[in-house]
Formats: sequence, C-alpha cells, structure tokens
Amino acid sequence: MKKILLPAALISAAMFSAWAGSDKNADPVVMNINGKDIHRSEFEYLYNKNNRQQAEPQSMADYVDMFVVYKLKVADAEAAGLDTTETFVKEFDQYCADITAPYLKDTIVDNRLIQESYERMRTLRDVSHIMVPIGSATEQADYFKAKIDSIHDVLVNKGGDFEALARQYSSDRMSAENGGHMGEISPNRLPYPFEKAAYDTPVGSISEVIEDAPYGYHIIKVNSERPNPGRVTVRHILKLTQGLSPEEAEVKKAQIDSLYELIQQGKPLAVLAISESEDPGSAAKGGLIGPFGPGQMVPEFEATAFSLPDKGISKPFQTSYGWHIVETLEHLPFPTLDEVKGSIRMAIARDARSEMPRQAKLTEMRDRWGFKTDDAALAAVKQVIRGHKSAEDGYKAVDPSTLLVSMPGGKSITAGDVIADIPENTRQDTRNPWKTFERTFNQMLENATVTYARTELANEHPDYRNLVNEYRDGILLFDISNRKVWEPASKDAEALQAYFAEHRDKYTWDKPHFKGCVVFTTNDSLRSEVQAFLAANTIERDSLVTSLRDRFGKDVKLERVNVAKGDNAIIDELAFGGPKADPVGRWNTWFAYDWKVIDAPEEALDVKAAVSTDLQSRLEEEWVKDLRKRYKVKLNKKQLDKLTR
Repeated sequence: MKKILLPAALISAAMFSAWAGSDKNADPVVMNINGKDIHRSEFEYLYNKNNRQQAEPQSMADYVDMFVVYKLKVADAEAAGLDTTETFVKEFDQYCADITAPYLKDTIVDNRLIQESYERMRTLRDVSHIMVPIGSATEQADYFKAKIDSIHDVLVNKGGDFEALARQYSSDRMSAENGGHMGEISPNRLPYPFEKAAYDTPVGSISEVIEDAPYGYHIIKVNSERPNPGRVTVRHILKLTQGLSPEEAEVKKAQIDSLYELIQQGKPLAVLAISESEDPGSAAKGGLIGPFGPGQMVPEFEATAFSLPDKGISKPFQTSYGWHIVETLEHLPFPTLDEVKGSIRMAIARDARSEMPRQAKLTEMRDRWGFKTDDAALAAVKQVIRGHKSAEDGYKAVDPSTLLVSMPGGKSITAGDVIADIPENTRQDTRNPWKTFERTFNQMLENATVTYARTELANEHPDYRNLVNEYRDGILLFDISNRKVWEPASKDAEALQAYFAEHRDKYTWDKPHFKGCVVFTTNDSLRSEVQAFLAANTIERDSLVTSLRDRFGKDVKLERVNVAKGDNAIIDELAFGGPKADPVGRWNTWFAYDWKVIDAPEEALDVKAAVSTDLQSRLEEEWVKDLRKRYKVKLNKKQLDKLTR
C-alpha cells in the first residue's frame, strides 16, 4: 500500500531540502554543517530573534560561532538517531499540527459564518417539523430515507396535512403530539443543519428533506417569523410546585398571592426574593436574572418578562416550575456584533460549522495543488459495497486497484488503501459498511492534504518554515544536551565524585557544617521511644526512613541534612549550642542521629550543586571540542560578510 500519511518529523527533512533547492538565488547558503546547507533566511531569523532577547546586541562574529555550535549539536543528535525516536516524532508532529492549523482555515468562511449567525439572530422563527430516524444498518437507512422522501412528496405534491402526518409518523414524540409544532427557535441552539434549513426556507413553505446525523431526517415547516425583541433583565420570586400534590400546590398559590399583596403595599420584590424565593440560583441576588433573550426561558416566563414595561411587576403566573412574580428592570436593545461575537464563536466551535472553514481551505488547497478525486470511481465502489450484506464480502468484491484520488508527486489513494486502513474490528461491522468506507476515505484524503500542505506551507511562508525548523532543532538540542551533559553532570555519582576528588581544594567553606540526620517526632515520649529503637537496632542508612515509617507511622519523620552553622535554628540547637528552636508545624521534638560536624566537604554530595555545575561546564567544553573534530563546517564568508553591512 502506498504511504500517503507521514509524521511531520519524517517529512521535515525532505520538506526543507525541497524548499532549499528551489530558491537558491533568493536565499543563498551561508554555511554548511555536516553536509547540510544553512540558508540566509534561517540564519537571519534566529540571529534577529536572539538579539531581541539580549540586553546588548551580539556581534555577528560571536553569533556565528554560537550558531555553528548549535548546529553541530543538532547534527550530533541526528547522528545518534534522536530524530527518529517515537517520543520525538510524536512531540514534533503535534507541534507541526498546532502551528499548521491557522493556515488550514478559510478566514472568509469563518467570518461569513459569524455574520450569518448574527443576522439570523435578528429574527425568531416559529417552526414545525417531522422527524424520521436515520437508521444504523444499510437496510434501515434505505427504509427510513424512502419513508421521509415519501412523506415529503405527499406534503409538497399531494396536499398532505402537515400536522396529521407529524402526529402519525414523526419520531419526535414531544412535538408530534402538537402536530410537529416546536415553537419559536433562534440560532445557535439547535443542530446547524436544522437551523440552516429553518432559516433558509421561506415563511409558509416546507423545506427539503435534511439529514441531521445522527439524530434523524427532518422536514421543516416555517410557520411565521418576528424580529428579535432584544434582551431583558428581571427580578422574580418563585414558589415551586413541581412534584407536589394539588393540595400542596394550592398552599404555594396562597403564598405567592400573599407576597404579591405585600409588593402592592410597597414591599420591594428584591427584599422578599432573598427570604421567600425558592429559586436557589437567583434568591441570594434578590431574584436577579439576566440579561436574557428569547428562547432562554420557559415560554410563559419569557412572554411575561418581555411584555412588561421597565419597572413593571406582573401578577402571579404559573409555569411548569411553579408560581412566579416578575419585575422587569430593563429592556435592552439587540446586541451589536462585537457584543456577541465571542458567544457566536463558541457556538460554532460546538457544532458542524466548526469544520467548515477548515474543509473549505483544504478543498481550495487540493484544487490549487492538483489533487484529483474520481467521483465516478467512488460511486462504483459504493455500489459494489452496498450490493453485499456482509461488510467483509463487500470489501473483498471491490477492485483494490481502483484509483480514487491522484495527488502531486505521483502519490494516490486507491480503494485498496482505504480498505487496508479500516480497523479490523470496524471491518466486521455489517450495519453500514459503505459509511465506514466513506468515513475512512475522507480521513485519508484530509490527512494526505495536510501532509502535503506542510511541504507547500514551508515553500510559501518563511515564518512557518523557520518556526518548524527552530522547534525541531530545539527538541533535538535539548535531548542531546541532556544525554551528553546535563544528566551525567547531575546523576552520575561516580563522575561527580571523581571530579570532586580531582578538584577538592576548590571546594571550601567559611563555616562548619552539620552533616547527618535529624529525626522529628510529635511529642517527647515518642522521641524517647524512637531513640531507644534506633539504639537497639542496627539499620542501614538507606533503610532508615522505611524502618521508622513501618514502626511508628506518620508521627515520625527523618531528614538528611548538610547545613552550615547559623543557617538553621534546629541545627544550631542540636550541634552548635544554639537556643531551643520553635516547633515546626506538628513537629514539637527532634534529635540528631548518625551525625558529625565537618569543616570542609568530604565528598561530592556535600557540595553537589557546585560540583554538578563545574562538571557540566567541563563536559560541555569537551563535547564541543569533539564536535568540531568530527563534523565538517564550511562558512560562506562572502555571504556572511554581507549580513554585517
């Protein structure tokens, strides 16, 4: 099978070398490190970035030397195969996906969707619908599609009664009882295919059949529309009746009537709401809700709130929740685009529209770069697969050499490629094998487009190319430096001790140090018990913590310390004649164990930080010296001199 999807880490070398060979005059080579050309654009990008981060600009000569060392280390990482490890490939591929994403989005489509949503928000539409399931198996899907098409034909061509057909056939039982009536809808609250059909269909008309996977097929009737009235801010008092008996509900009605009388007598609704309202979300705020717009509250509450004038107070009224009194504080105008753009973006991100700018861009890229999809071949494959009851039989019957997509560079996607990419457990799913094939094909085509896009983006956008290259080299630099310098200088105990022994005179103190263990306990009696236990048992140093925890639990802890005189009150008390130290949290008592006072470091661990830093410097120096010997460096002085002018 042809490989059409490669991780970014594996295509990056080819990507950048292909670009480099295409534009030598515009972007000359400034140096060659271990056989790899470095172009002026990359060098300048990193030079300028480095100087922006420096307090004082670095001279070109100094930077050239630093840059050469940087690239030599990357070459060493490549020689060690670090650019092929699973960890590197995964991290780099994710980074490439992140920085590629903005380039794979059609901003025109993105802005159009936002504007479209905002314009639709200006209007509320009253709709009815008939819904039929989609069905998971092929036979079910065919049956339900034929059923909804038949209903649509009756409605459009034979004068069928929408309400009667909805009651008889709609699978949405809630609206079916009302003849399919859903009431008013507004944008960003229903699946996008449904919203689009509801707003694209003229008032008084019936939509085409729409598929809203996985929910069902719909036929929508647009009954009426009205302008969006804007938003309101209200206060309210609620007396809950949900789940109550009729007698208990009558008590709540009497309570709300009494509260209304108090309001009529001048008692502020906000004050009563705090003590009397049974809406926990608003009671503490004096019953405050909003601002809210149409479709956000139950119909009776919304209608009352919008019908009142500013500062108007309703009589008690009932909703499915209970009895309410509402005070409308303020009517607000329809919001500006800037006010709602953020919420529109969030709504788009949650539904089918989220992929539309990306898919539009990928389609445009495929057209521009010469991707050719054979729709007739796809239709033929569909017919073969759907002609077999068994998914496996259907896939076997397809000619694997059938060319579905031809791509630049001689690459392609065949029917065999798609079938081979279907997971084994999914391949046995007999419900709708064509849908499985189609979904796999679409994903393969998208992956192939994105993979090719990374190469083309490197050609078209220097910033993209430089970011990708910088991140790739940065990962490799970190990994090889960690292997060659940082880990040996911090974790290799033998290397640390050998360096310390070689340079012992370099490490001195101006104060004596306590070196040993401090055992903390929660009280005096426990301290005595621990001291007796340690005196009676010979315990290896590495086992001290475990032994004490096993014997005494969490009321005892041990710390190994190396502390100078005067730096710690507890150590001064124990070793240097200092005053009694204050308790630390729940630790009230302590004693020293297996300790001594030393005037100079005895081993590398006594001055580990300093020894590690010095060893790191030596390892770095030796490594760079070795790199200069092993890898060839060629500088294009003519081109580098031009950069200094």
